[in-house]
Amino acid sequence: MKDIKTLGELKKAGYKSKYIKDELRDNLIQKIKNKETTFEGVHGYENTVIPELERAILSRHNINLLGLRGQAKTRLARLMLNLLDEYIPYVEGSEINDDPFQPISRYAKELINEKGDKTPISWLHRSERFAEKLATPDVTVADIIGDVDPIKAANLKLSYADDRVIHYGMIPRANRCIFVINELPDLQARIQVALFNILQEGDVQIRGFKLRLPLDIQFLFTANPEDYTNRGSIVTPLKDRIGSQILTHYPADIETARLITEQEARVLESQTQSVKVPDLAKDLLEQIVFEARESEYIDAKSGVSARLSITAFENLLSTAERRALKSGDDKTTVRLSDFVGIIPSITGKVELVYEGEQEGAAVVAYNLIGEAVKTLFEESFPKISKLKKQDEESPYDDIVSWFFNQKDGFELLDEMTDKEYKAILDSISPLDDLLSEYQPDINKEDTYFEKEFVLWSLVELKLLSKFRFTEGTQFKDPYGSFISGI
Repeated sequence: MKDIKTLGELKKAGYKSKYIKDELRDNLIQKIKNKETTFEGVHGYENTVIPELERAILSRHNINLLGLRGQAKTRLARLMLNLLDEYIPYVEGSEINDDPFQPISRYAKELINEKGDKTPISWLHRSERFAEKLATPDVTVADIIGDVDPIKAANLKLSYADDRVIHYGMIPRANRCIFVINELPDLQARIQVALFNILQEGDVQIRGFKLRLPLDIQFLFTANPEDYTNRGSIVTPLKDRIGSQILTHYPADIETARLITEQEARVLESQTQSVKVPDLAKDLLEQIVFEARESEYIDAKSGVSARLSITAFENLLSTAERRALKSGDDKTTVRLSDFVGIIPSITGKVELVYEGEQEGAAVVAYNLIGEAVKTLFEESFPKISKLKKQDEESPYDDIVSWFFNQKDGFELLDEMTDKEYKAILDSISPLDDLLSEYQPDINKEDTYFEKEFVLWSLVELKLLSKFRFTEGTQFKDPYGSFISGI
């Protein structure tokens, strides 16, 4: 088809035009019949968002994706490109991608009347059929719909009454394309009103011209529920004209969250070769995000983006990589103490409530790490009851006793070499007994992360105390110092 250069050749080839919504619908039907994945690379939406999105496409609706930050709304919109035909023909030179069989602009109509079957045809690839606009308060009707261009009128020596002086905005130029408006509530109400006719009747009106452009556009909007009360709102008649509103959500489990993080994190091959990340460390990273979404110090209405875990993972690898470079190790494994390096990824991505502001962003982030450690520990090791009998034994008694006998405390320095790090953890012999009993199948390379994980967990469960200082972390028995007088 791409070899076809004129309208006459297009007619001989038997080409038939489709509206974009029919095009999306037909290609989706074909993908469903072939049991192909319609939205590749989107995880956790298989039984919720994607079926609703497919139903909206089959219904030929304009769509509003409503959800908190970092819920793949824009990605879903961009993936709809894969449901378009690879190429479509348009009248060569047309500003608004006129269909050769159904021209709507004055330019295309006059050209076809003049040249007939010799009208030149060009081809538009689906990658060029996507237009996106972030709604900001400075957006004008002229930007998105169009306006009279006095310079064009002067150059062409035309009257302002002539429709050839019109400069088309983003929406007319996106004719036969997918058009996305991100953060719709941020668009001023008067601009939203300008969309009424386009959504319902499919035409535009510019500066009082008696101009009807029956545009062929698939609209997608994204919005954050927080916006309805804080920064603006979607005007009711506009909501009424949007066919389907689909609610997005965060991953429901750690496995899905891990899949998203590993897919999206920008990690160099040299980093993956030099830094090993234990599975427990990956789970802990995602659990921190889950804890953030439940934290009383963080504004739940604002949400906690999936970007937090992605950037935190990148920071975690970089923290371990930097440590290895400074200590001279060619390869290393992530340590739990490396998680201090992800705090900058947390503090910039959460909105704190008043109590959180009082605590401080860094303190809240550090506490989230502790809560995540405690949650995962109780899934793998015996729980510690808050009220236990005086003589009742605990699986952790030997570890606590070991620390009780350490007069000088026990320090894990951040920039220890791997050899020093392993040697000092191996000195706590009760840790080996605990792991052999409750984690017998643990990967040997992950043993040391697991040992440090146990120490942090016992701190969270008040069986040990931890003190953070400039060079590292000190662990001590919480009561031994009082008894011994140290």
